Amino acid sequence: MNKVTLITGPSRSGKSEWAETLAKGSQKTVIYIATANQDPTDQEWQKRIQQHQQRRPDNWILMEVPRELSTSLCSVDSDTCVLVESLGTWVANFLEEDEITWVNTVDKLLETVQLAAAELIFVAEETGWGLVPAYPIGRTFRDRLGHLVRQLATISQTVYLVTGGHVLNLSVLGTPLDP
Repeated sequence: MNKVTLITGPSRSGKSEWAETLAKGSQKTVIYIATANQDPTDQEWQKRIQQHQQRRPDNWILMEVPRELSTSLCSVDSDTCVLVESLGTWVANFLEEDEITWVNTVDKLLETVQLAAAELIFVAEETGWGLVPAYPIGRTFRDRLGHLVRQLATISQTVYLVTGGHVLNLSVLGTPLDP
């Protein structure tokens, strides 16, 4: 069985740095899957992407995968560690899809994760700690991401919460709810 790690937490908490530390420590070839869509007209977004790029070692393999995550995970070997950054961005890329299409996409991803040969590290944002969004698309995003994170946590060997620059191993400290 492959090793699946989920890292979750709020924005700017250190999730990505922790994921990168784990990937480096794997002693495997690292494939970094970036789920963001590049947008040269959004300078602030481009700056965020550049910050991630500058932290990554040059020998990591980059795959830009805004939507076809399941297909990409099927193609990796057992001697690799795949870091997926991030599930929130990936979910955002599907907000225009109807609920049936979304559920099928998630089911396919979860099945692929369980069958993938590589070590997998997922970074996911926590969006449900604030107010309920006032707009339907915001509620859809929050609910879809929250459900995906919870489902992925049930098949992950290790789940971390990173907040305020501190890492908590929820697999040791927490008690999982029944799925």
